[in-house]
Amino acid sequence: MENQIIDTIAASINLWVGKVILIVEDVESNYQFLAATLSKSGAELLWARTGEEALELLKSERSINLVLMDIRLVNLDGYGVTRELKKLRPGLPVIAQTAYAMKGEQEKSKEAGCDAYLAKPIRPTELLKAVSRYI
Repeated sequence: MENQIIDTIAASINLWVGKVILIVEDVESNYQFLAATLSKSGAELLWARTGEEALELLKSERSINLVLMDIRLVNLDGYGVTRELKKLRPGLPVIAQTAYAMKGEQEKSKEAGCDAYLAKPIRPTELLKAVSRYI
């Protein structure tokens, strides 16, 4: 069955109850924006501030349905985390999100295993559309 594409917070209300989204983001204000946009959806939101923390959560939390991956992280960047994540859970959707929307970044994210790419600043409609394609 094809996923219904959602592009408004109102349309997402309680739509993803029972789903778990891991947000990998080192900047608290960016996490708060993503969490606020997704909060009405009913999805459980997990937050990892580092790539290492994200990998630990992925090993211990088998219920994660989707990952929003910041690319510019300290130490282990989002590309490295995605490569490791895809070894652990090849079918788990990963949406890259980055403020460094330079030429070639989208291609690099695909090569690392990301399923989709969002450039910051992220518009709520684009975030909801991307999540609804993969959750």
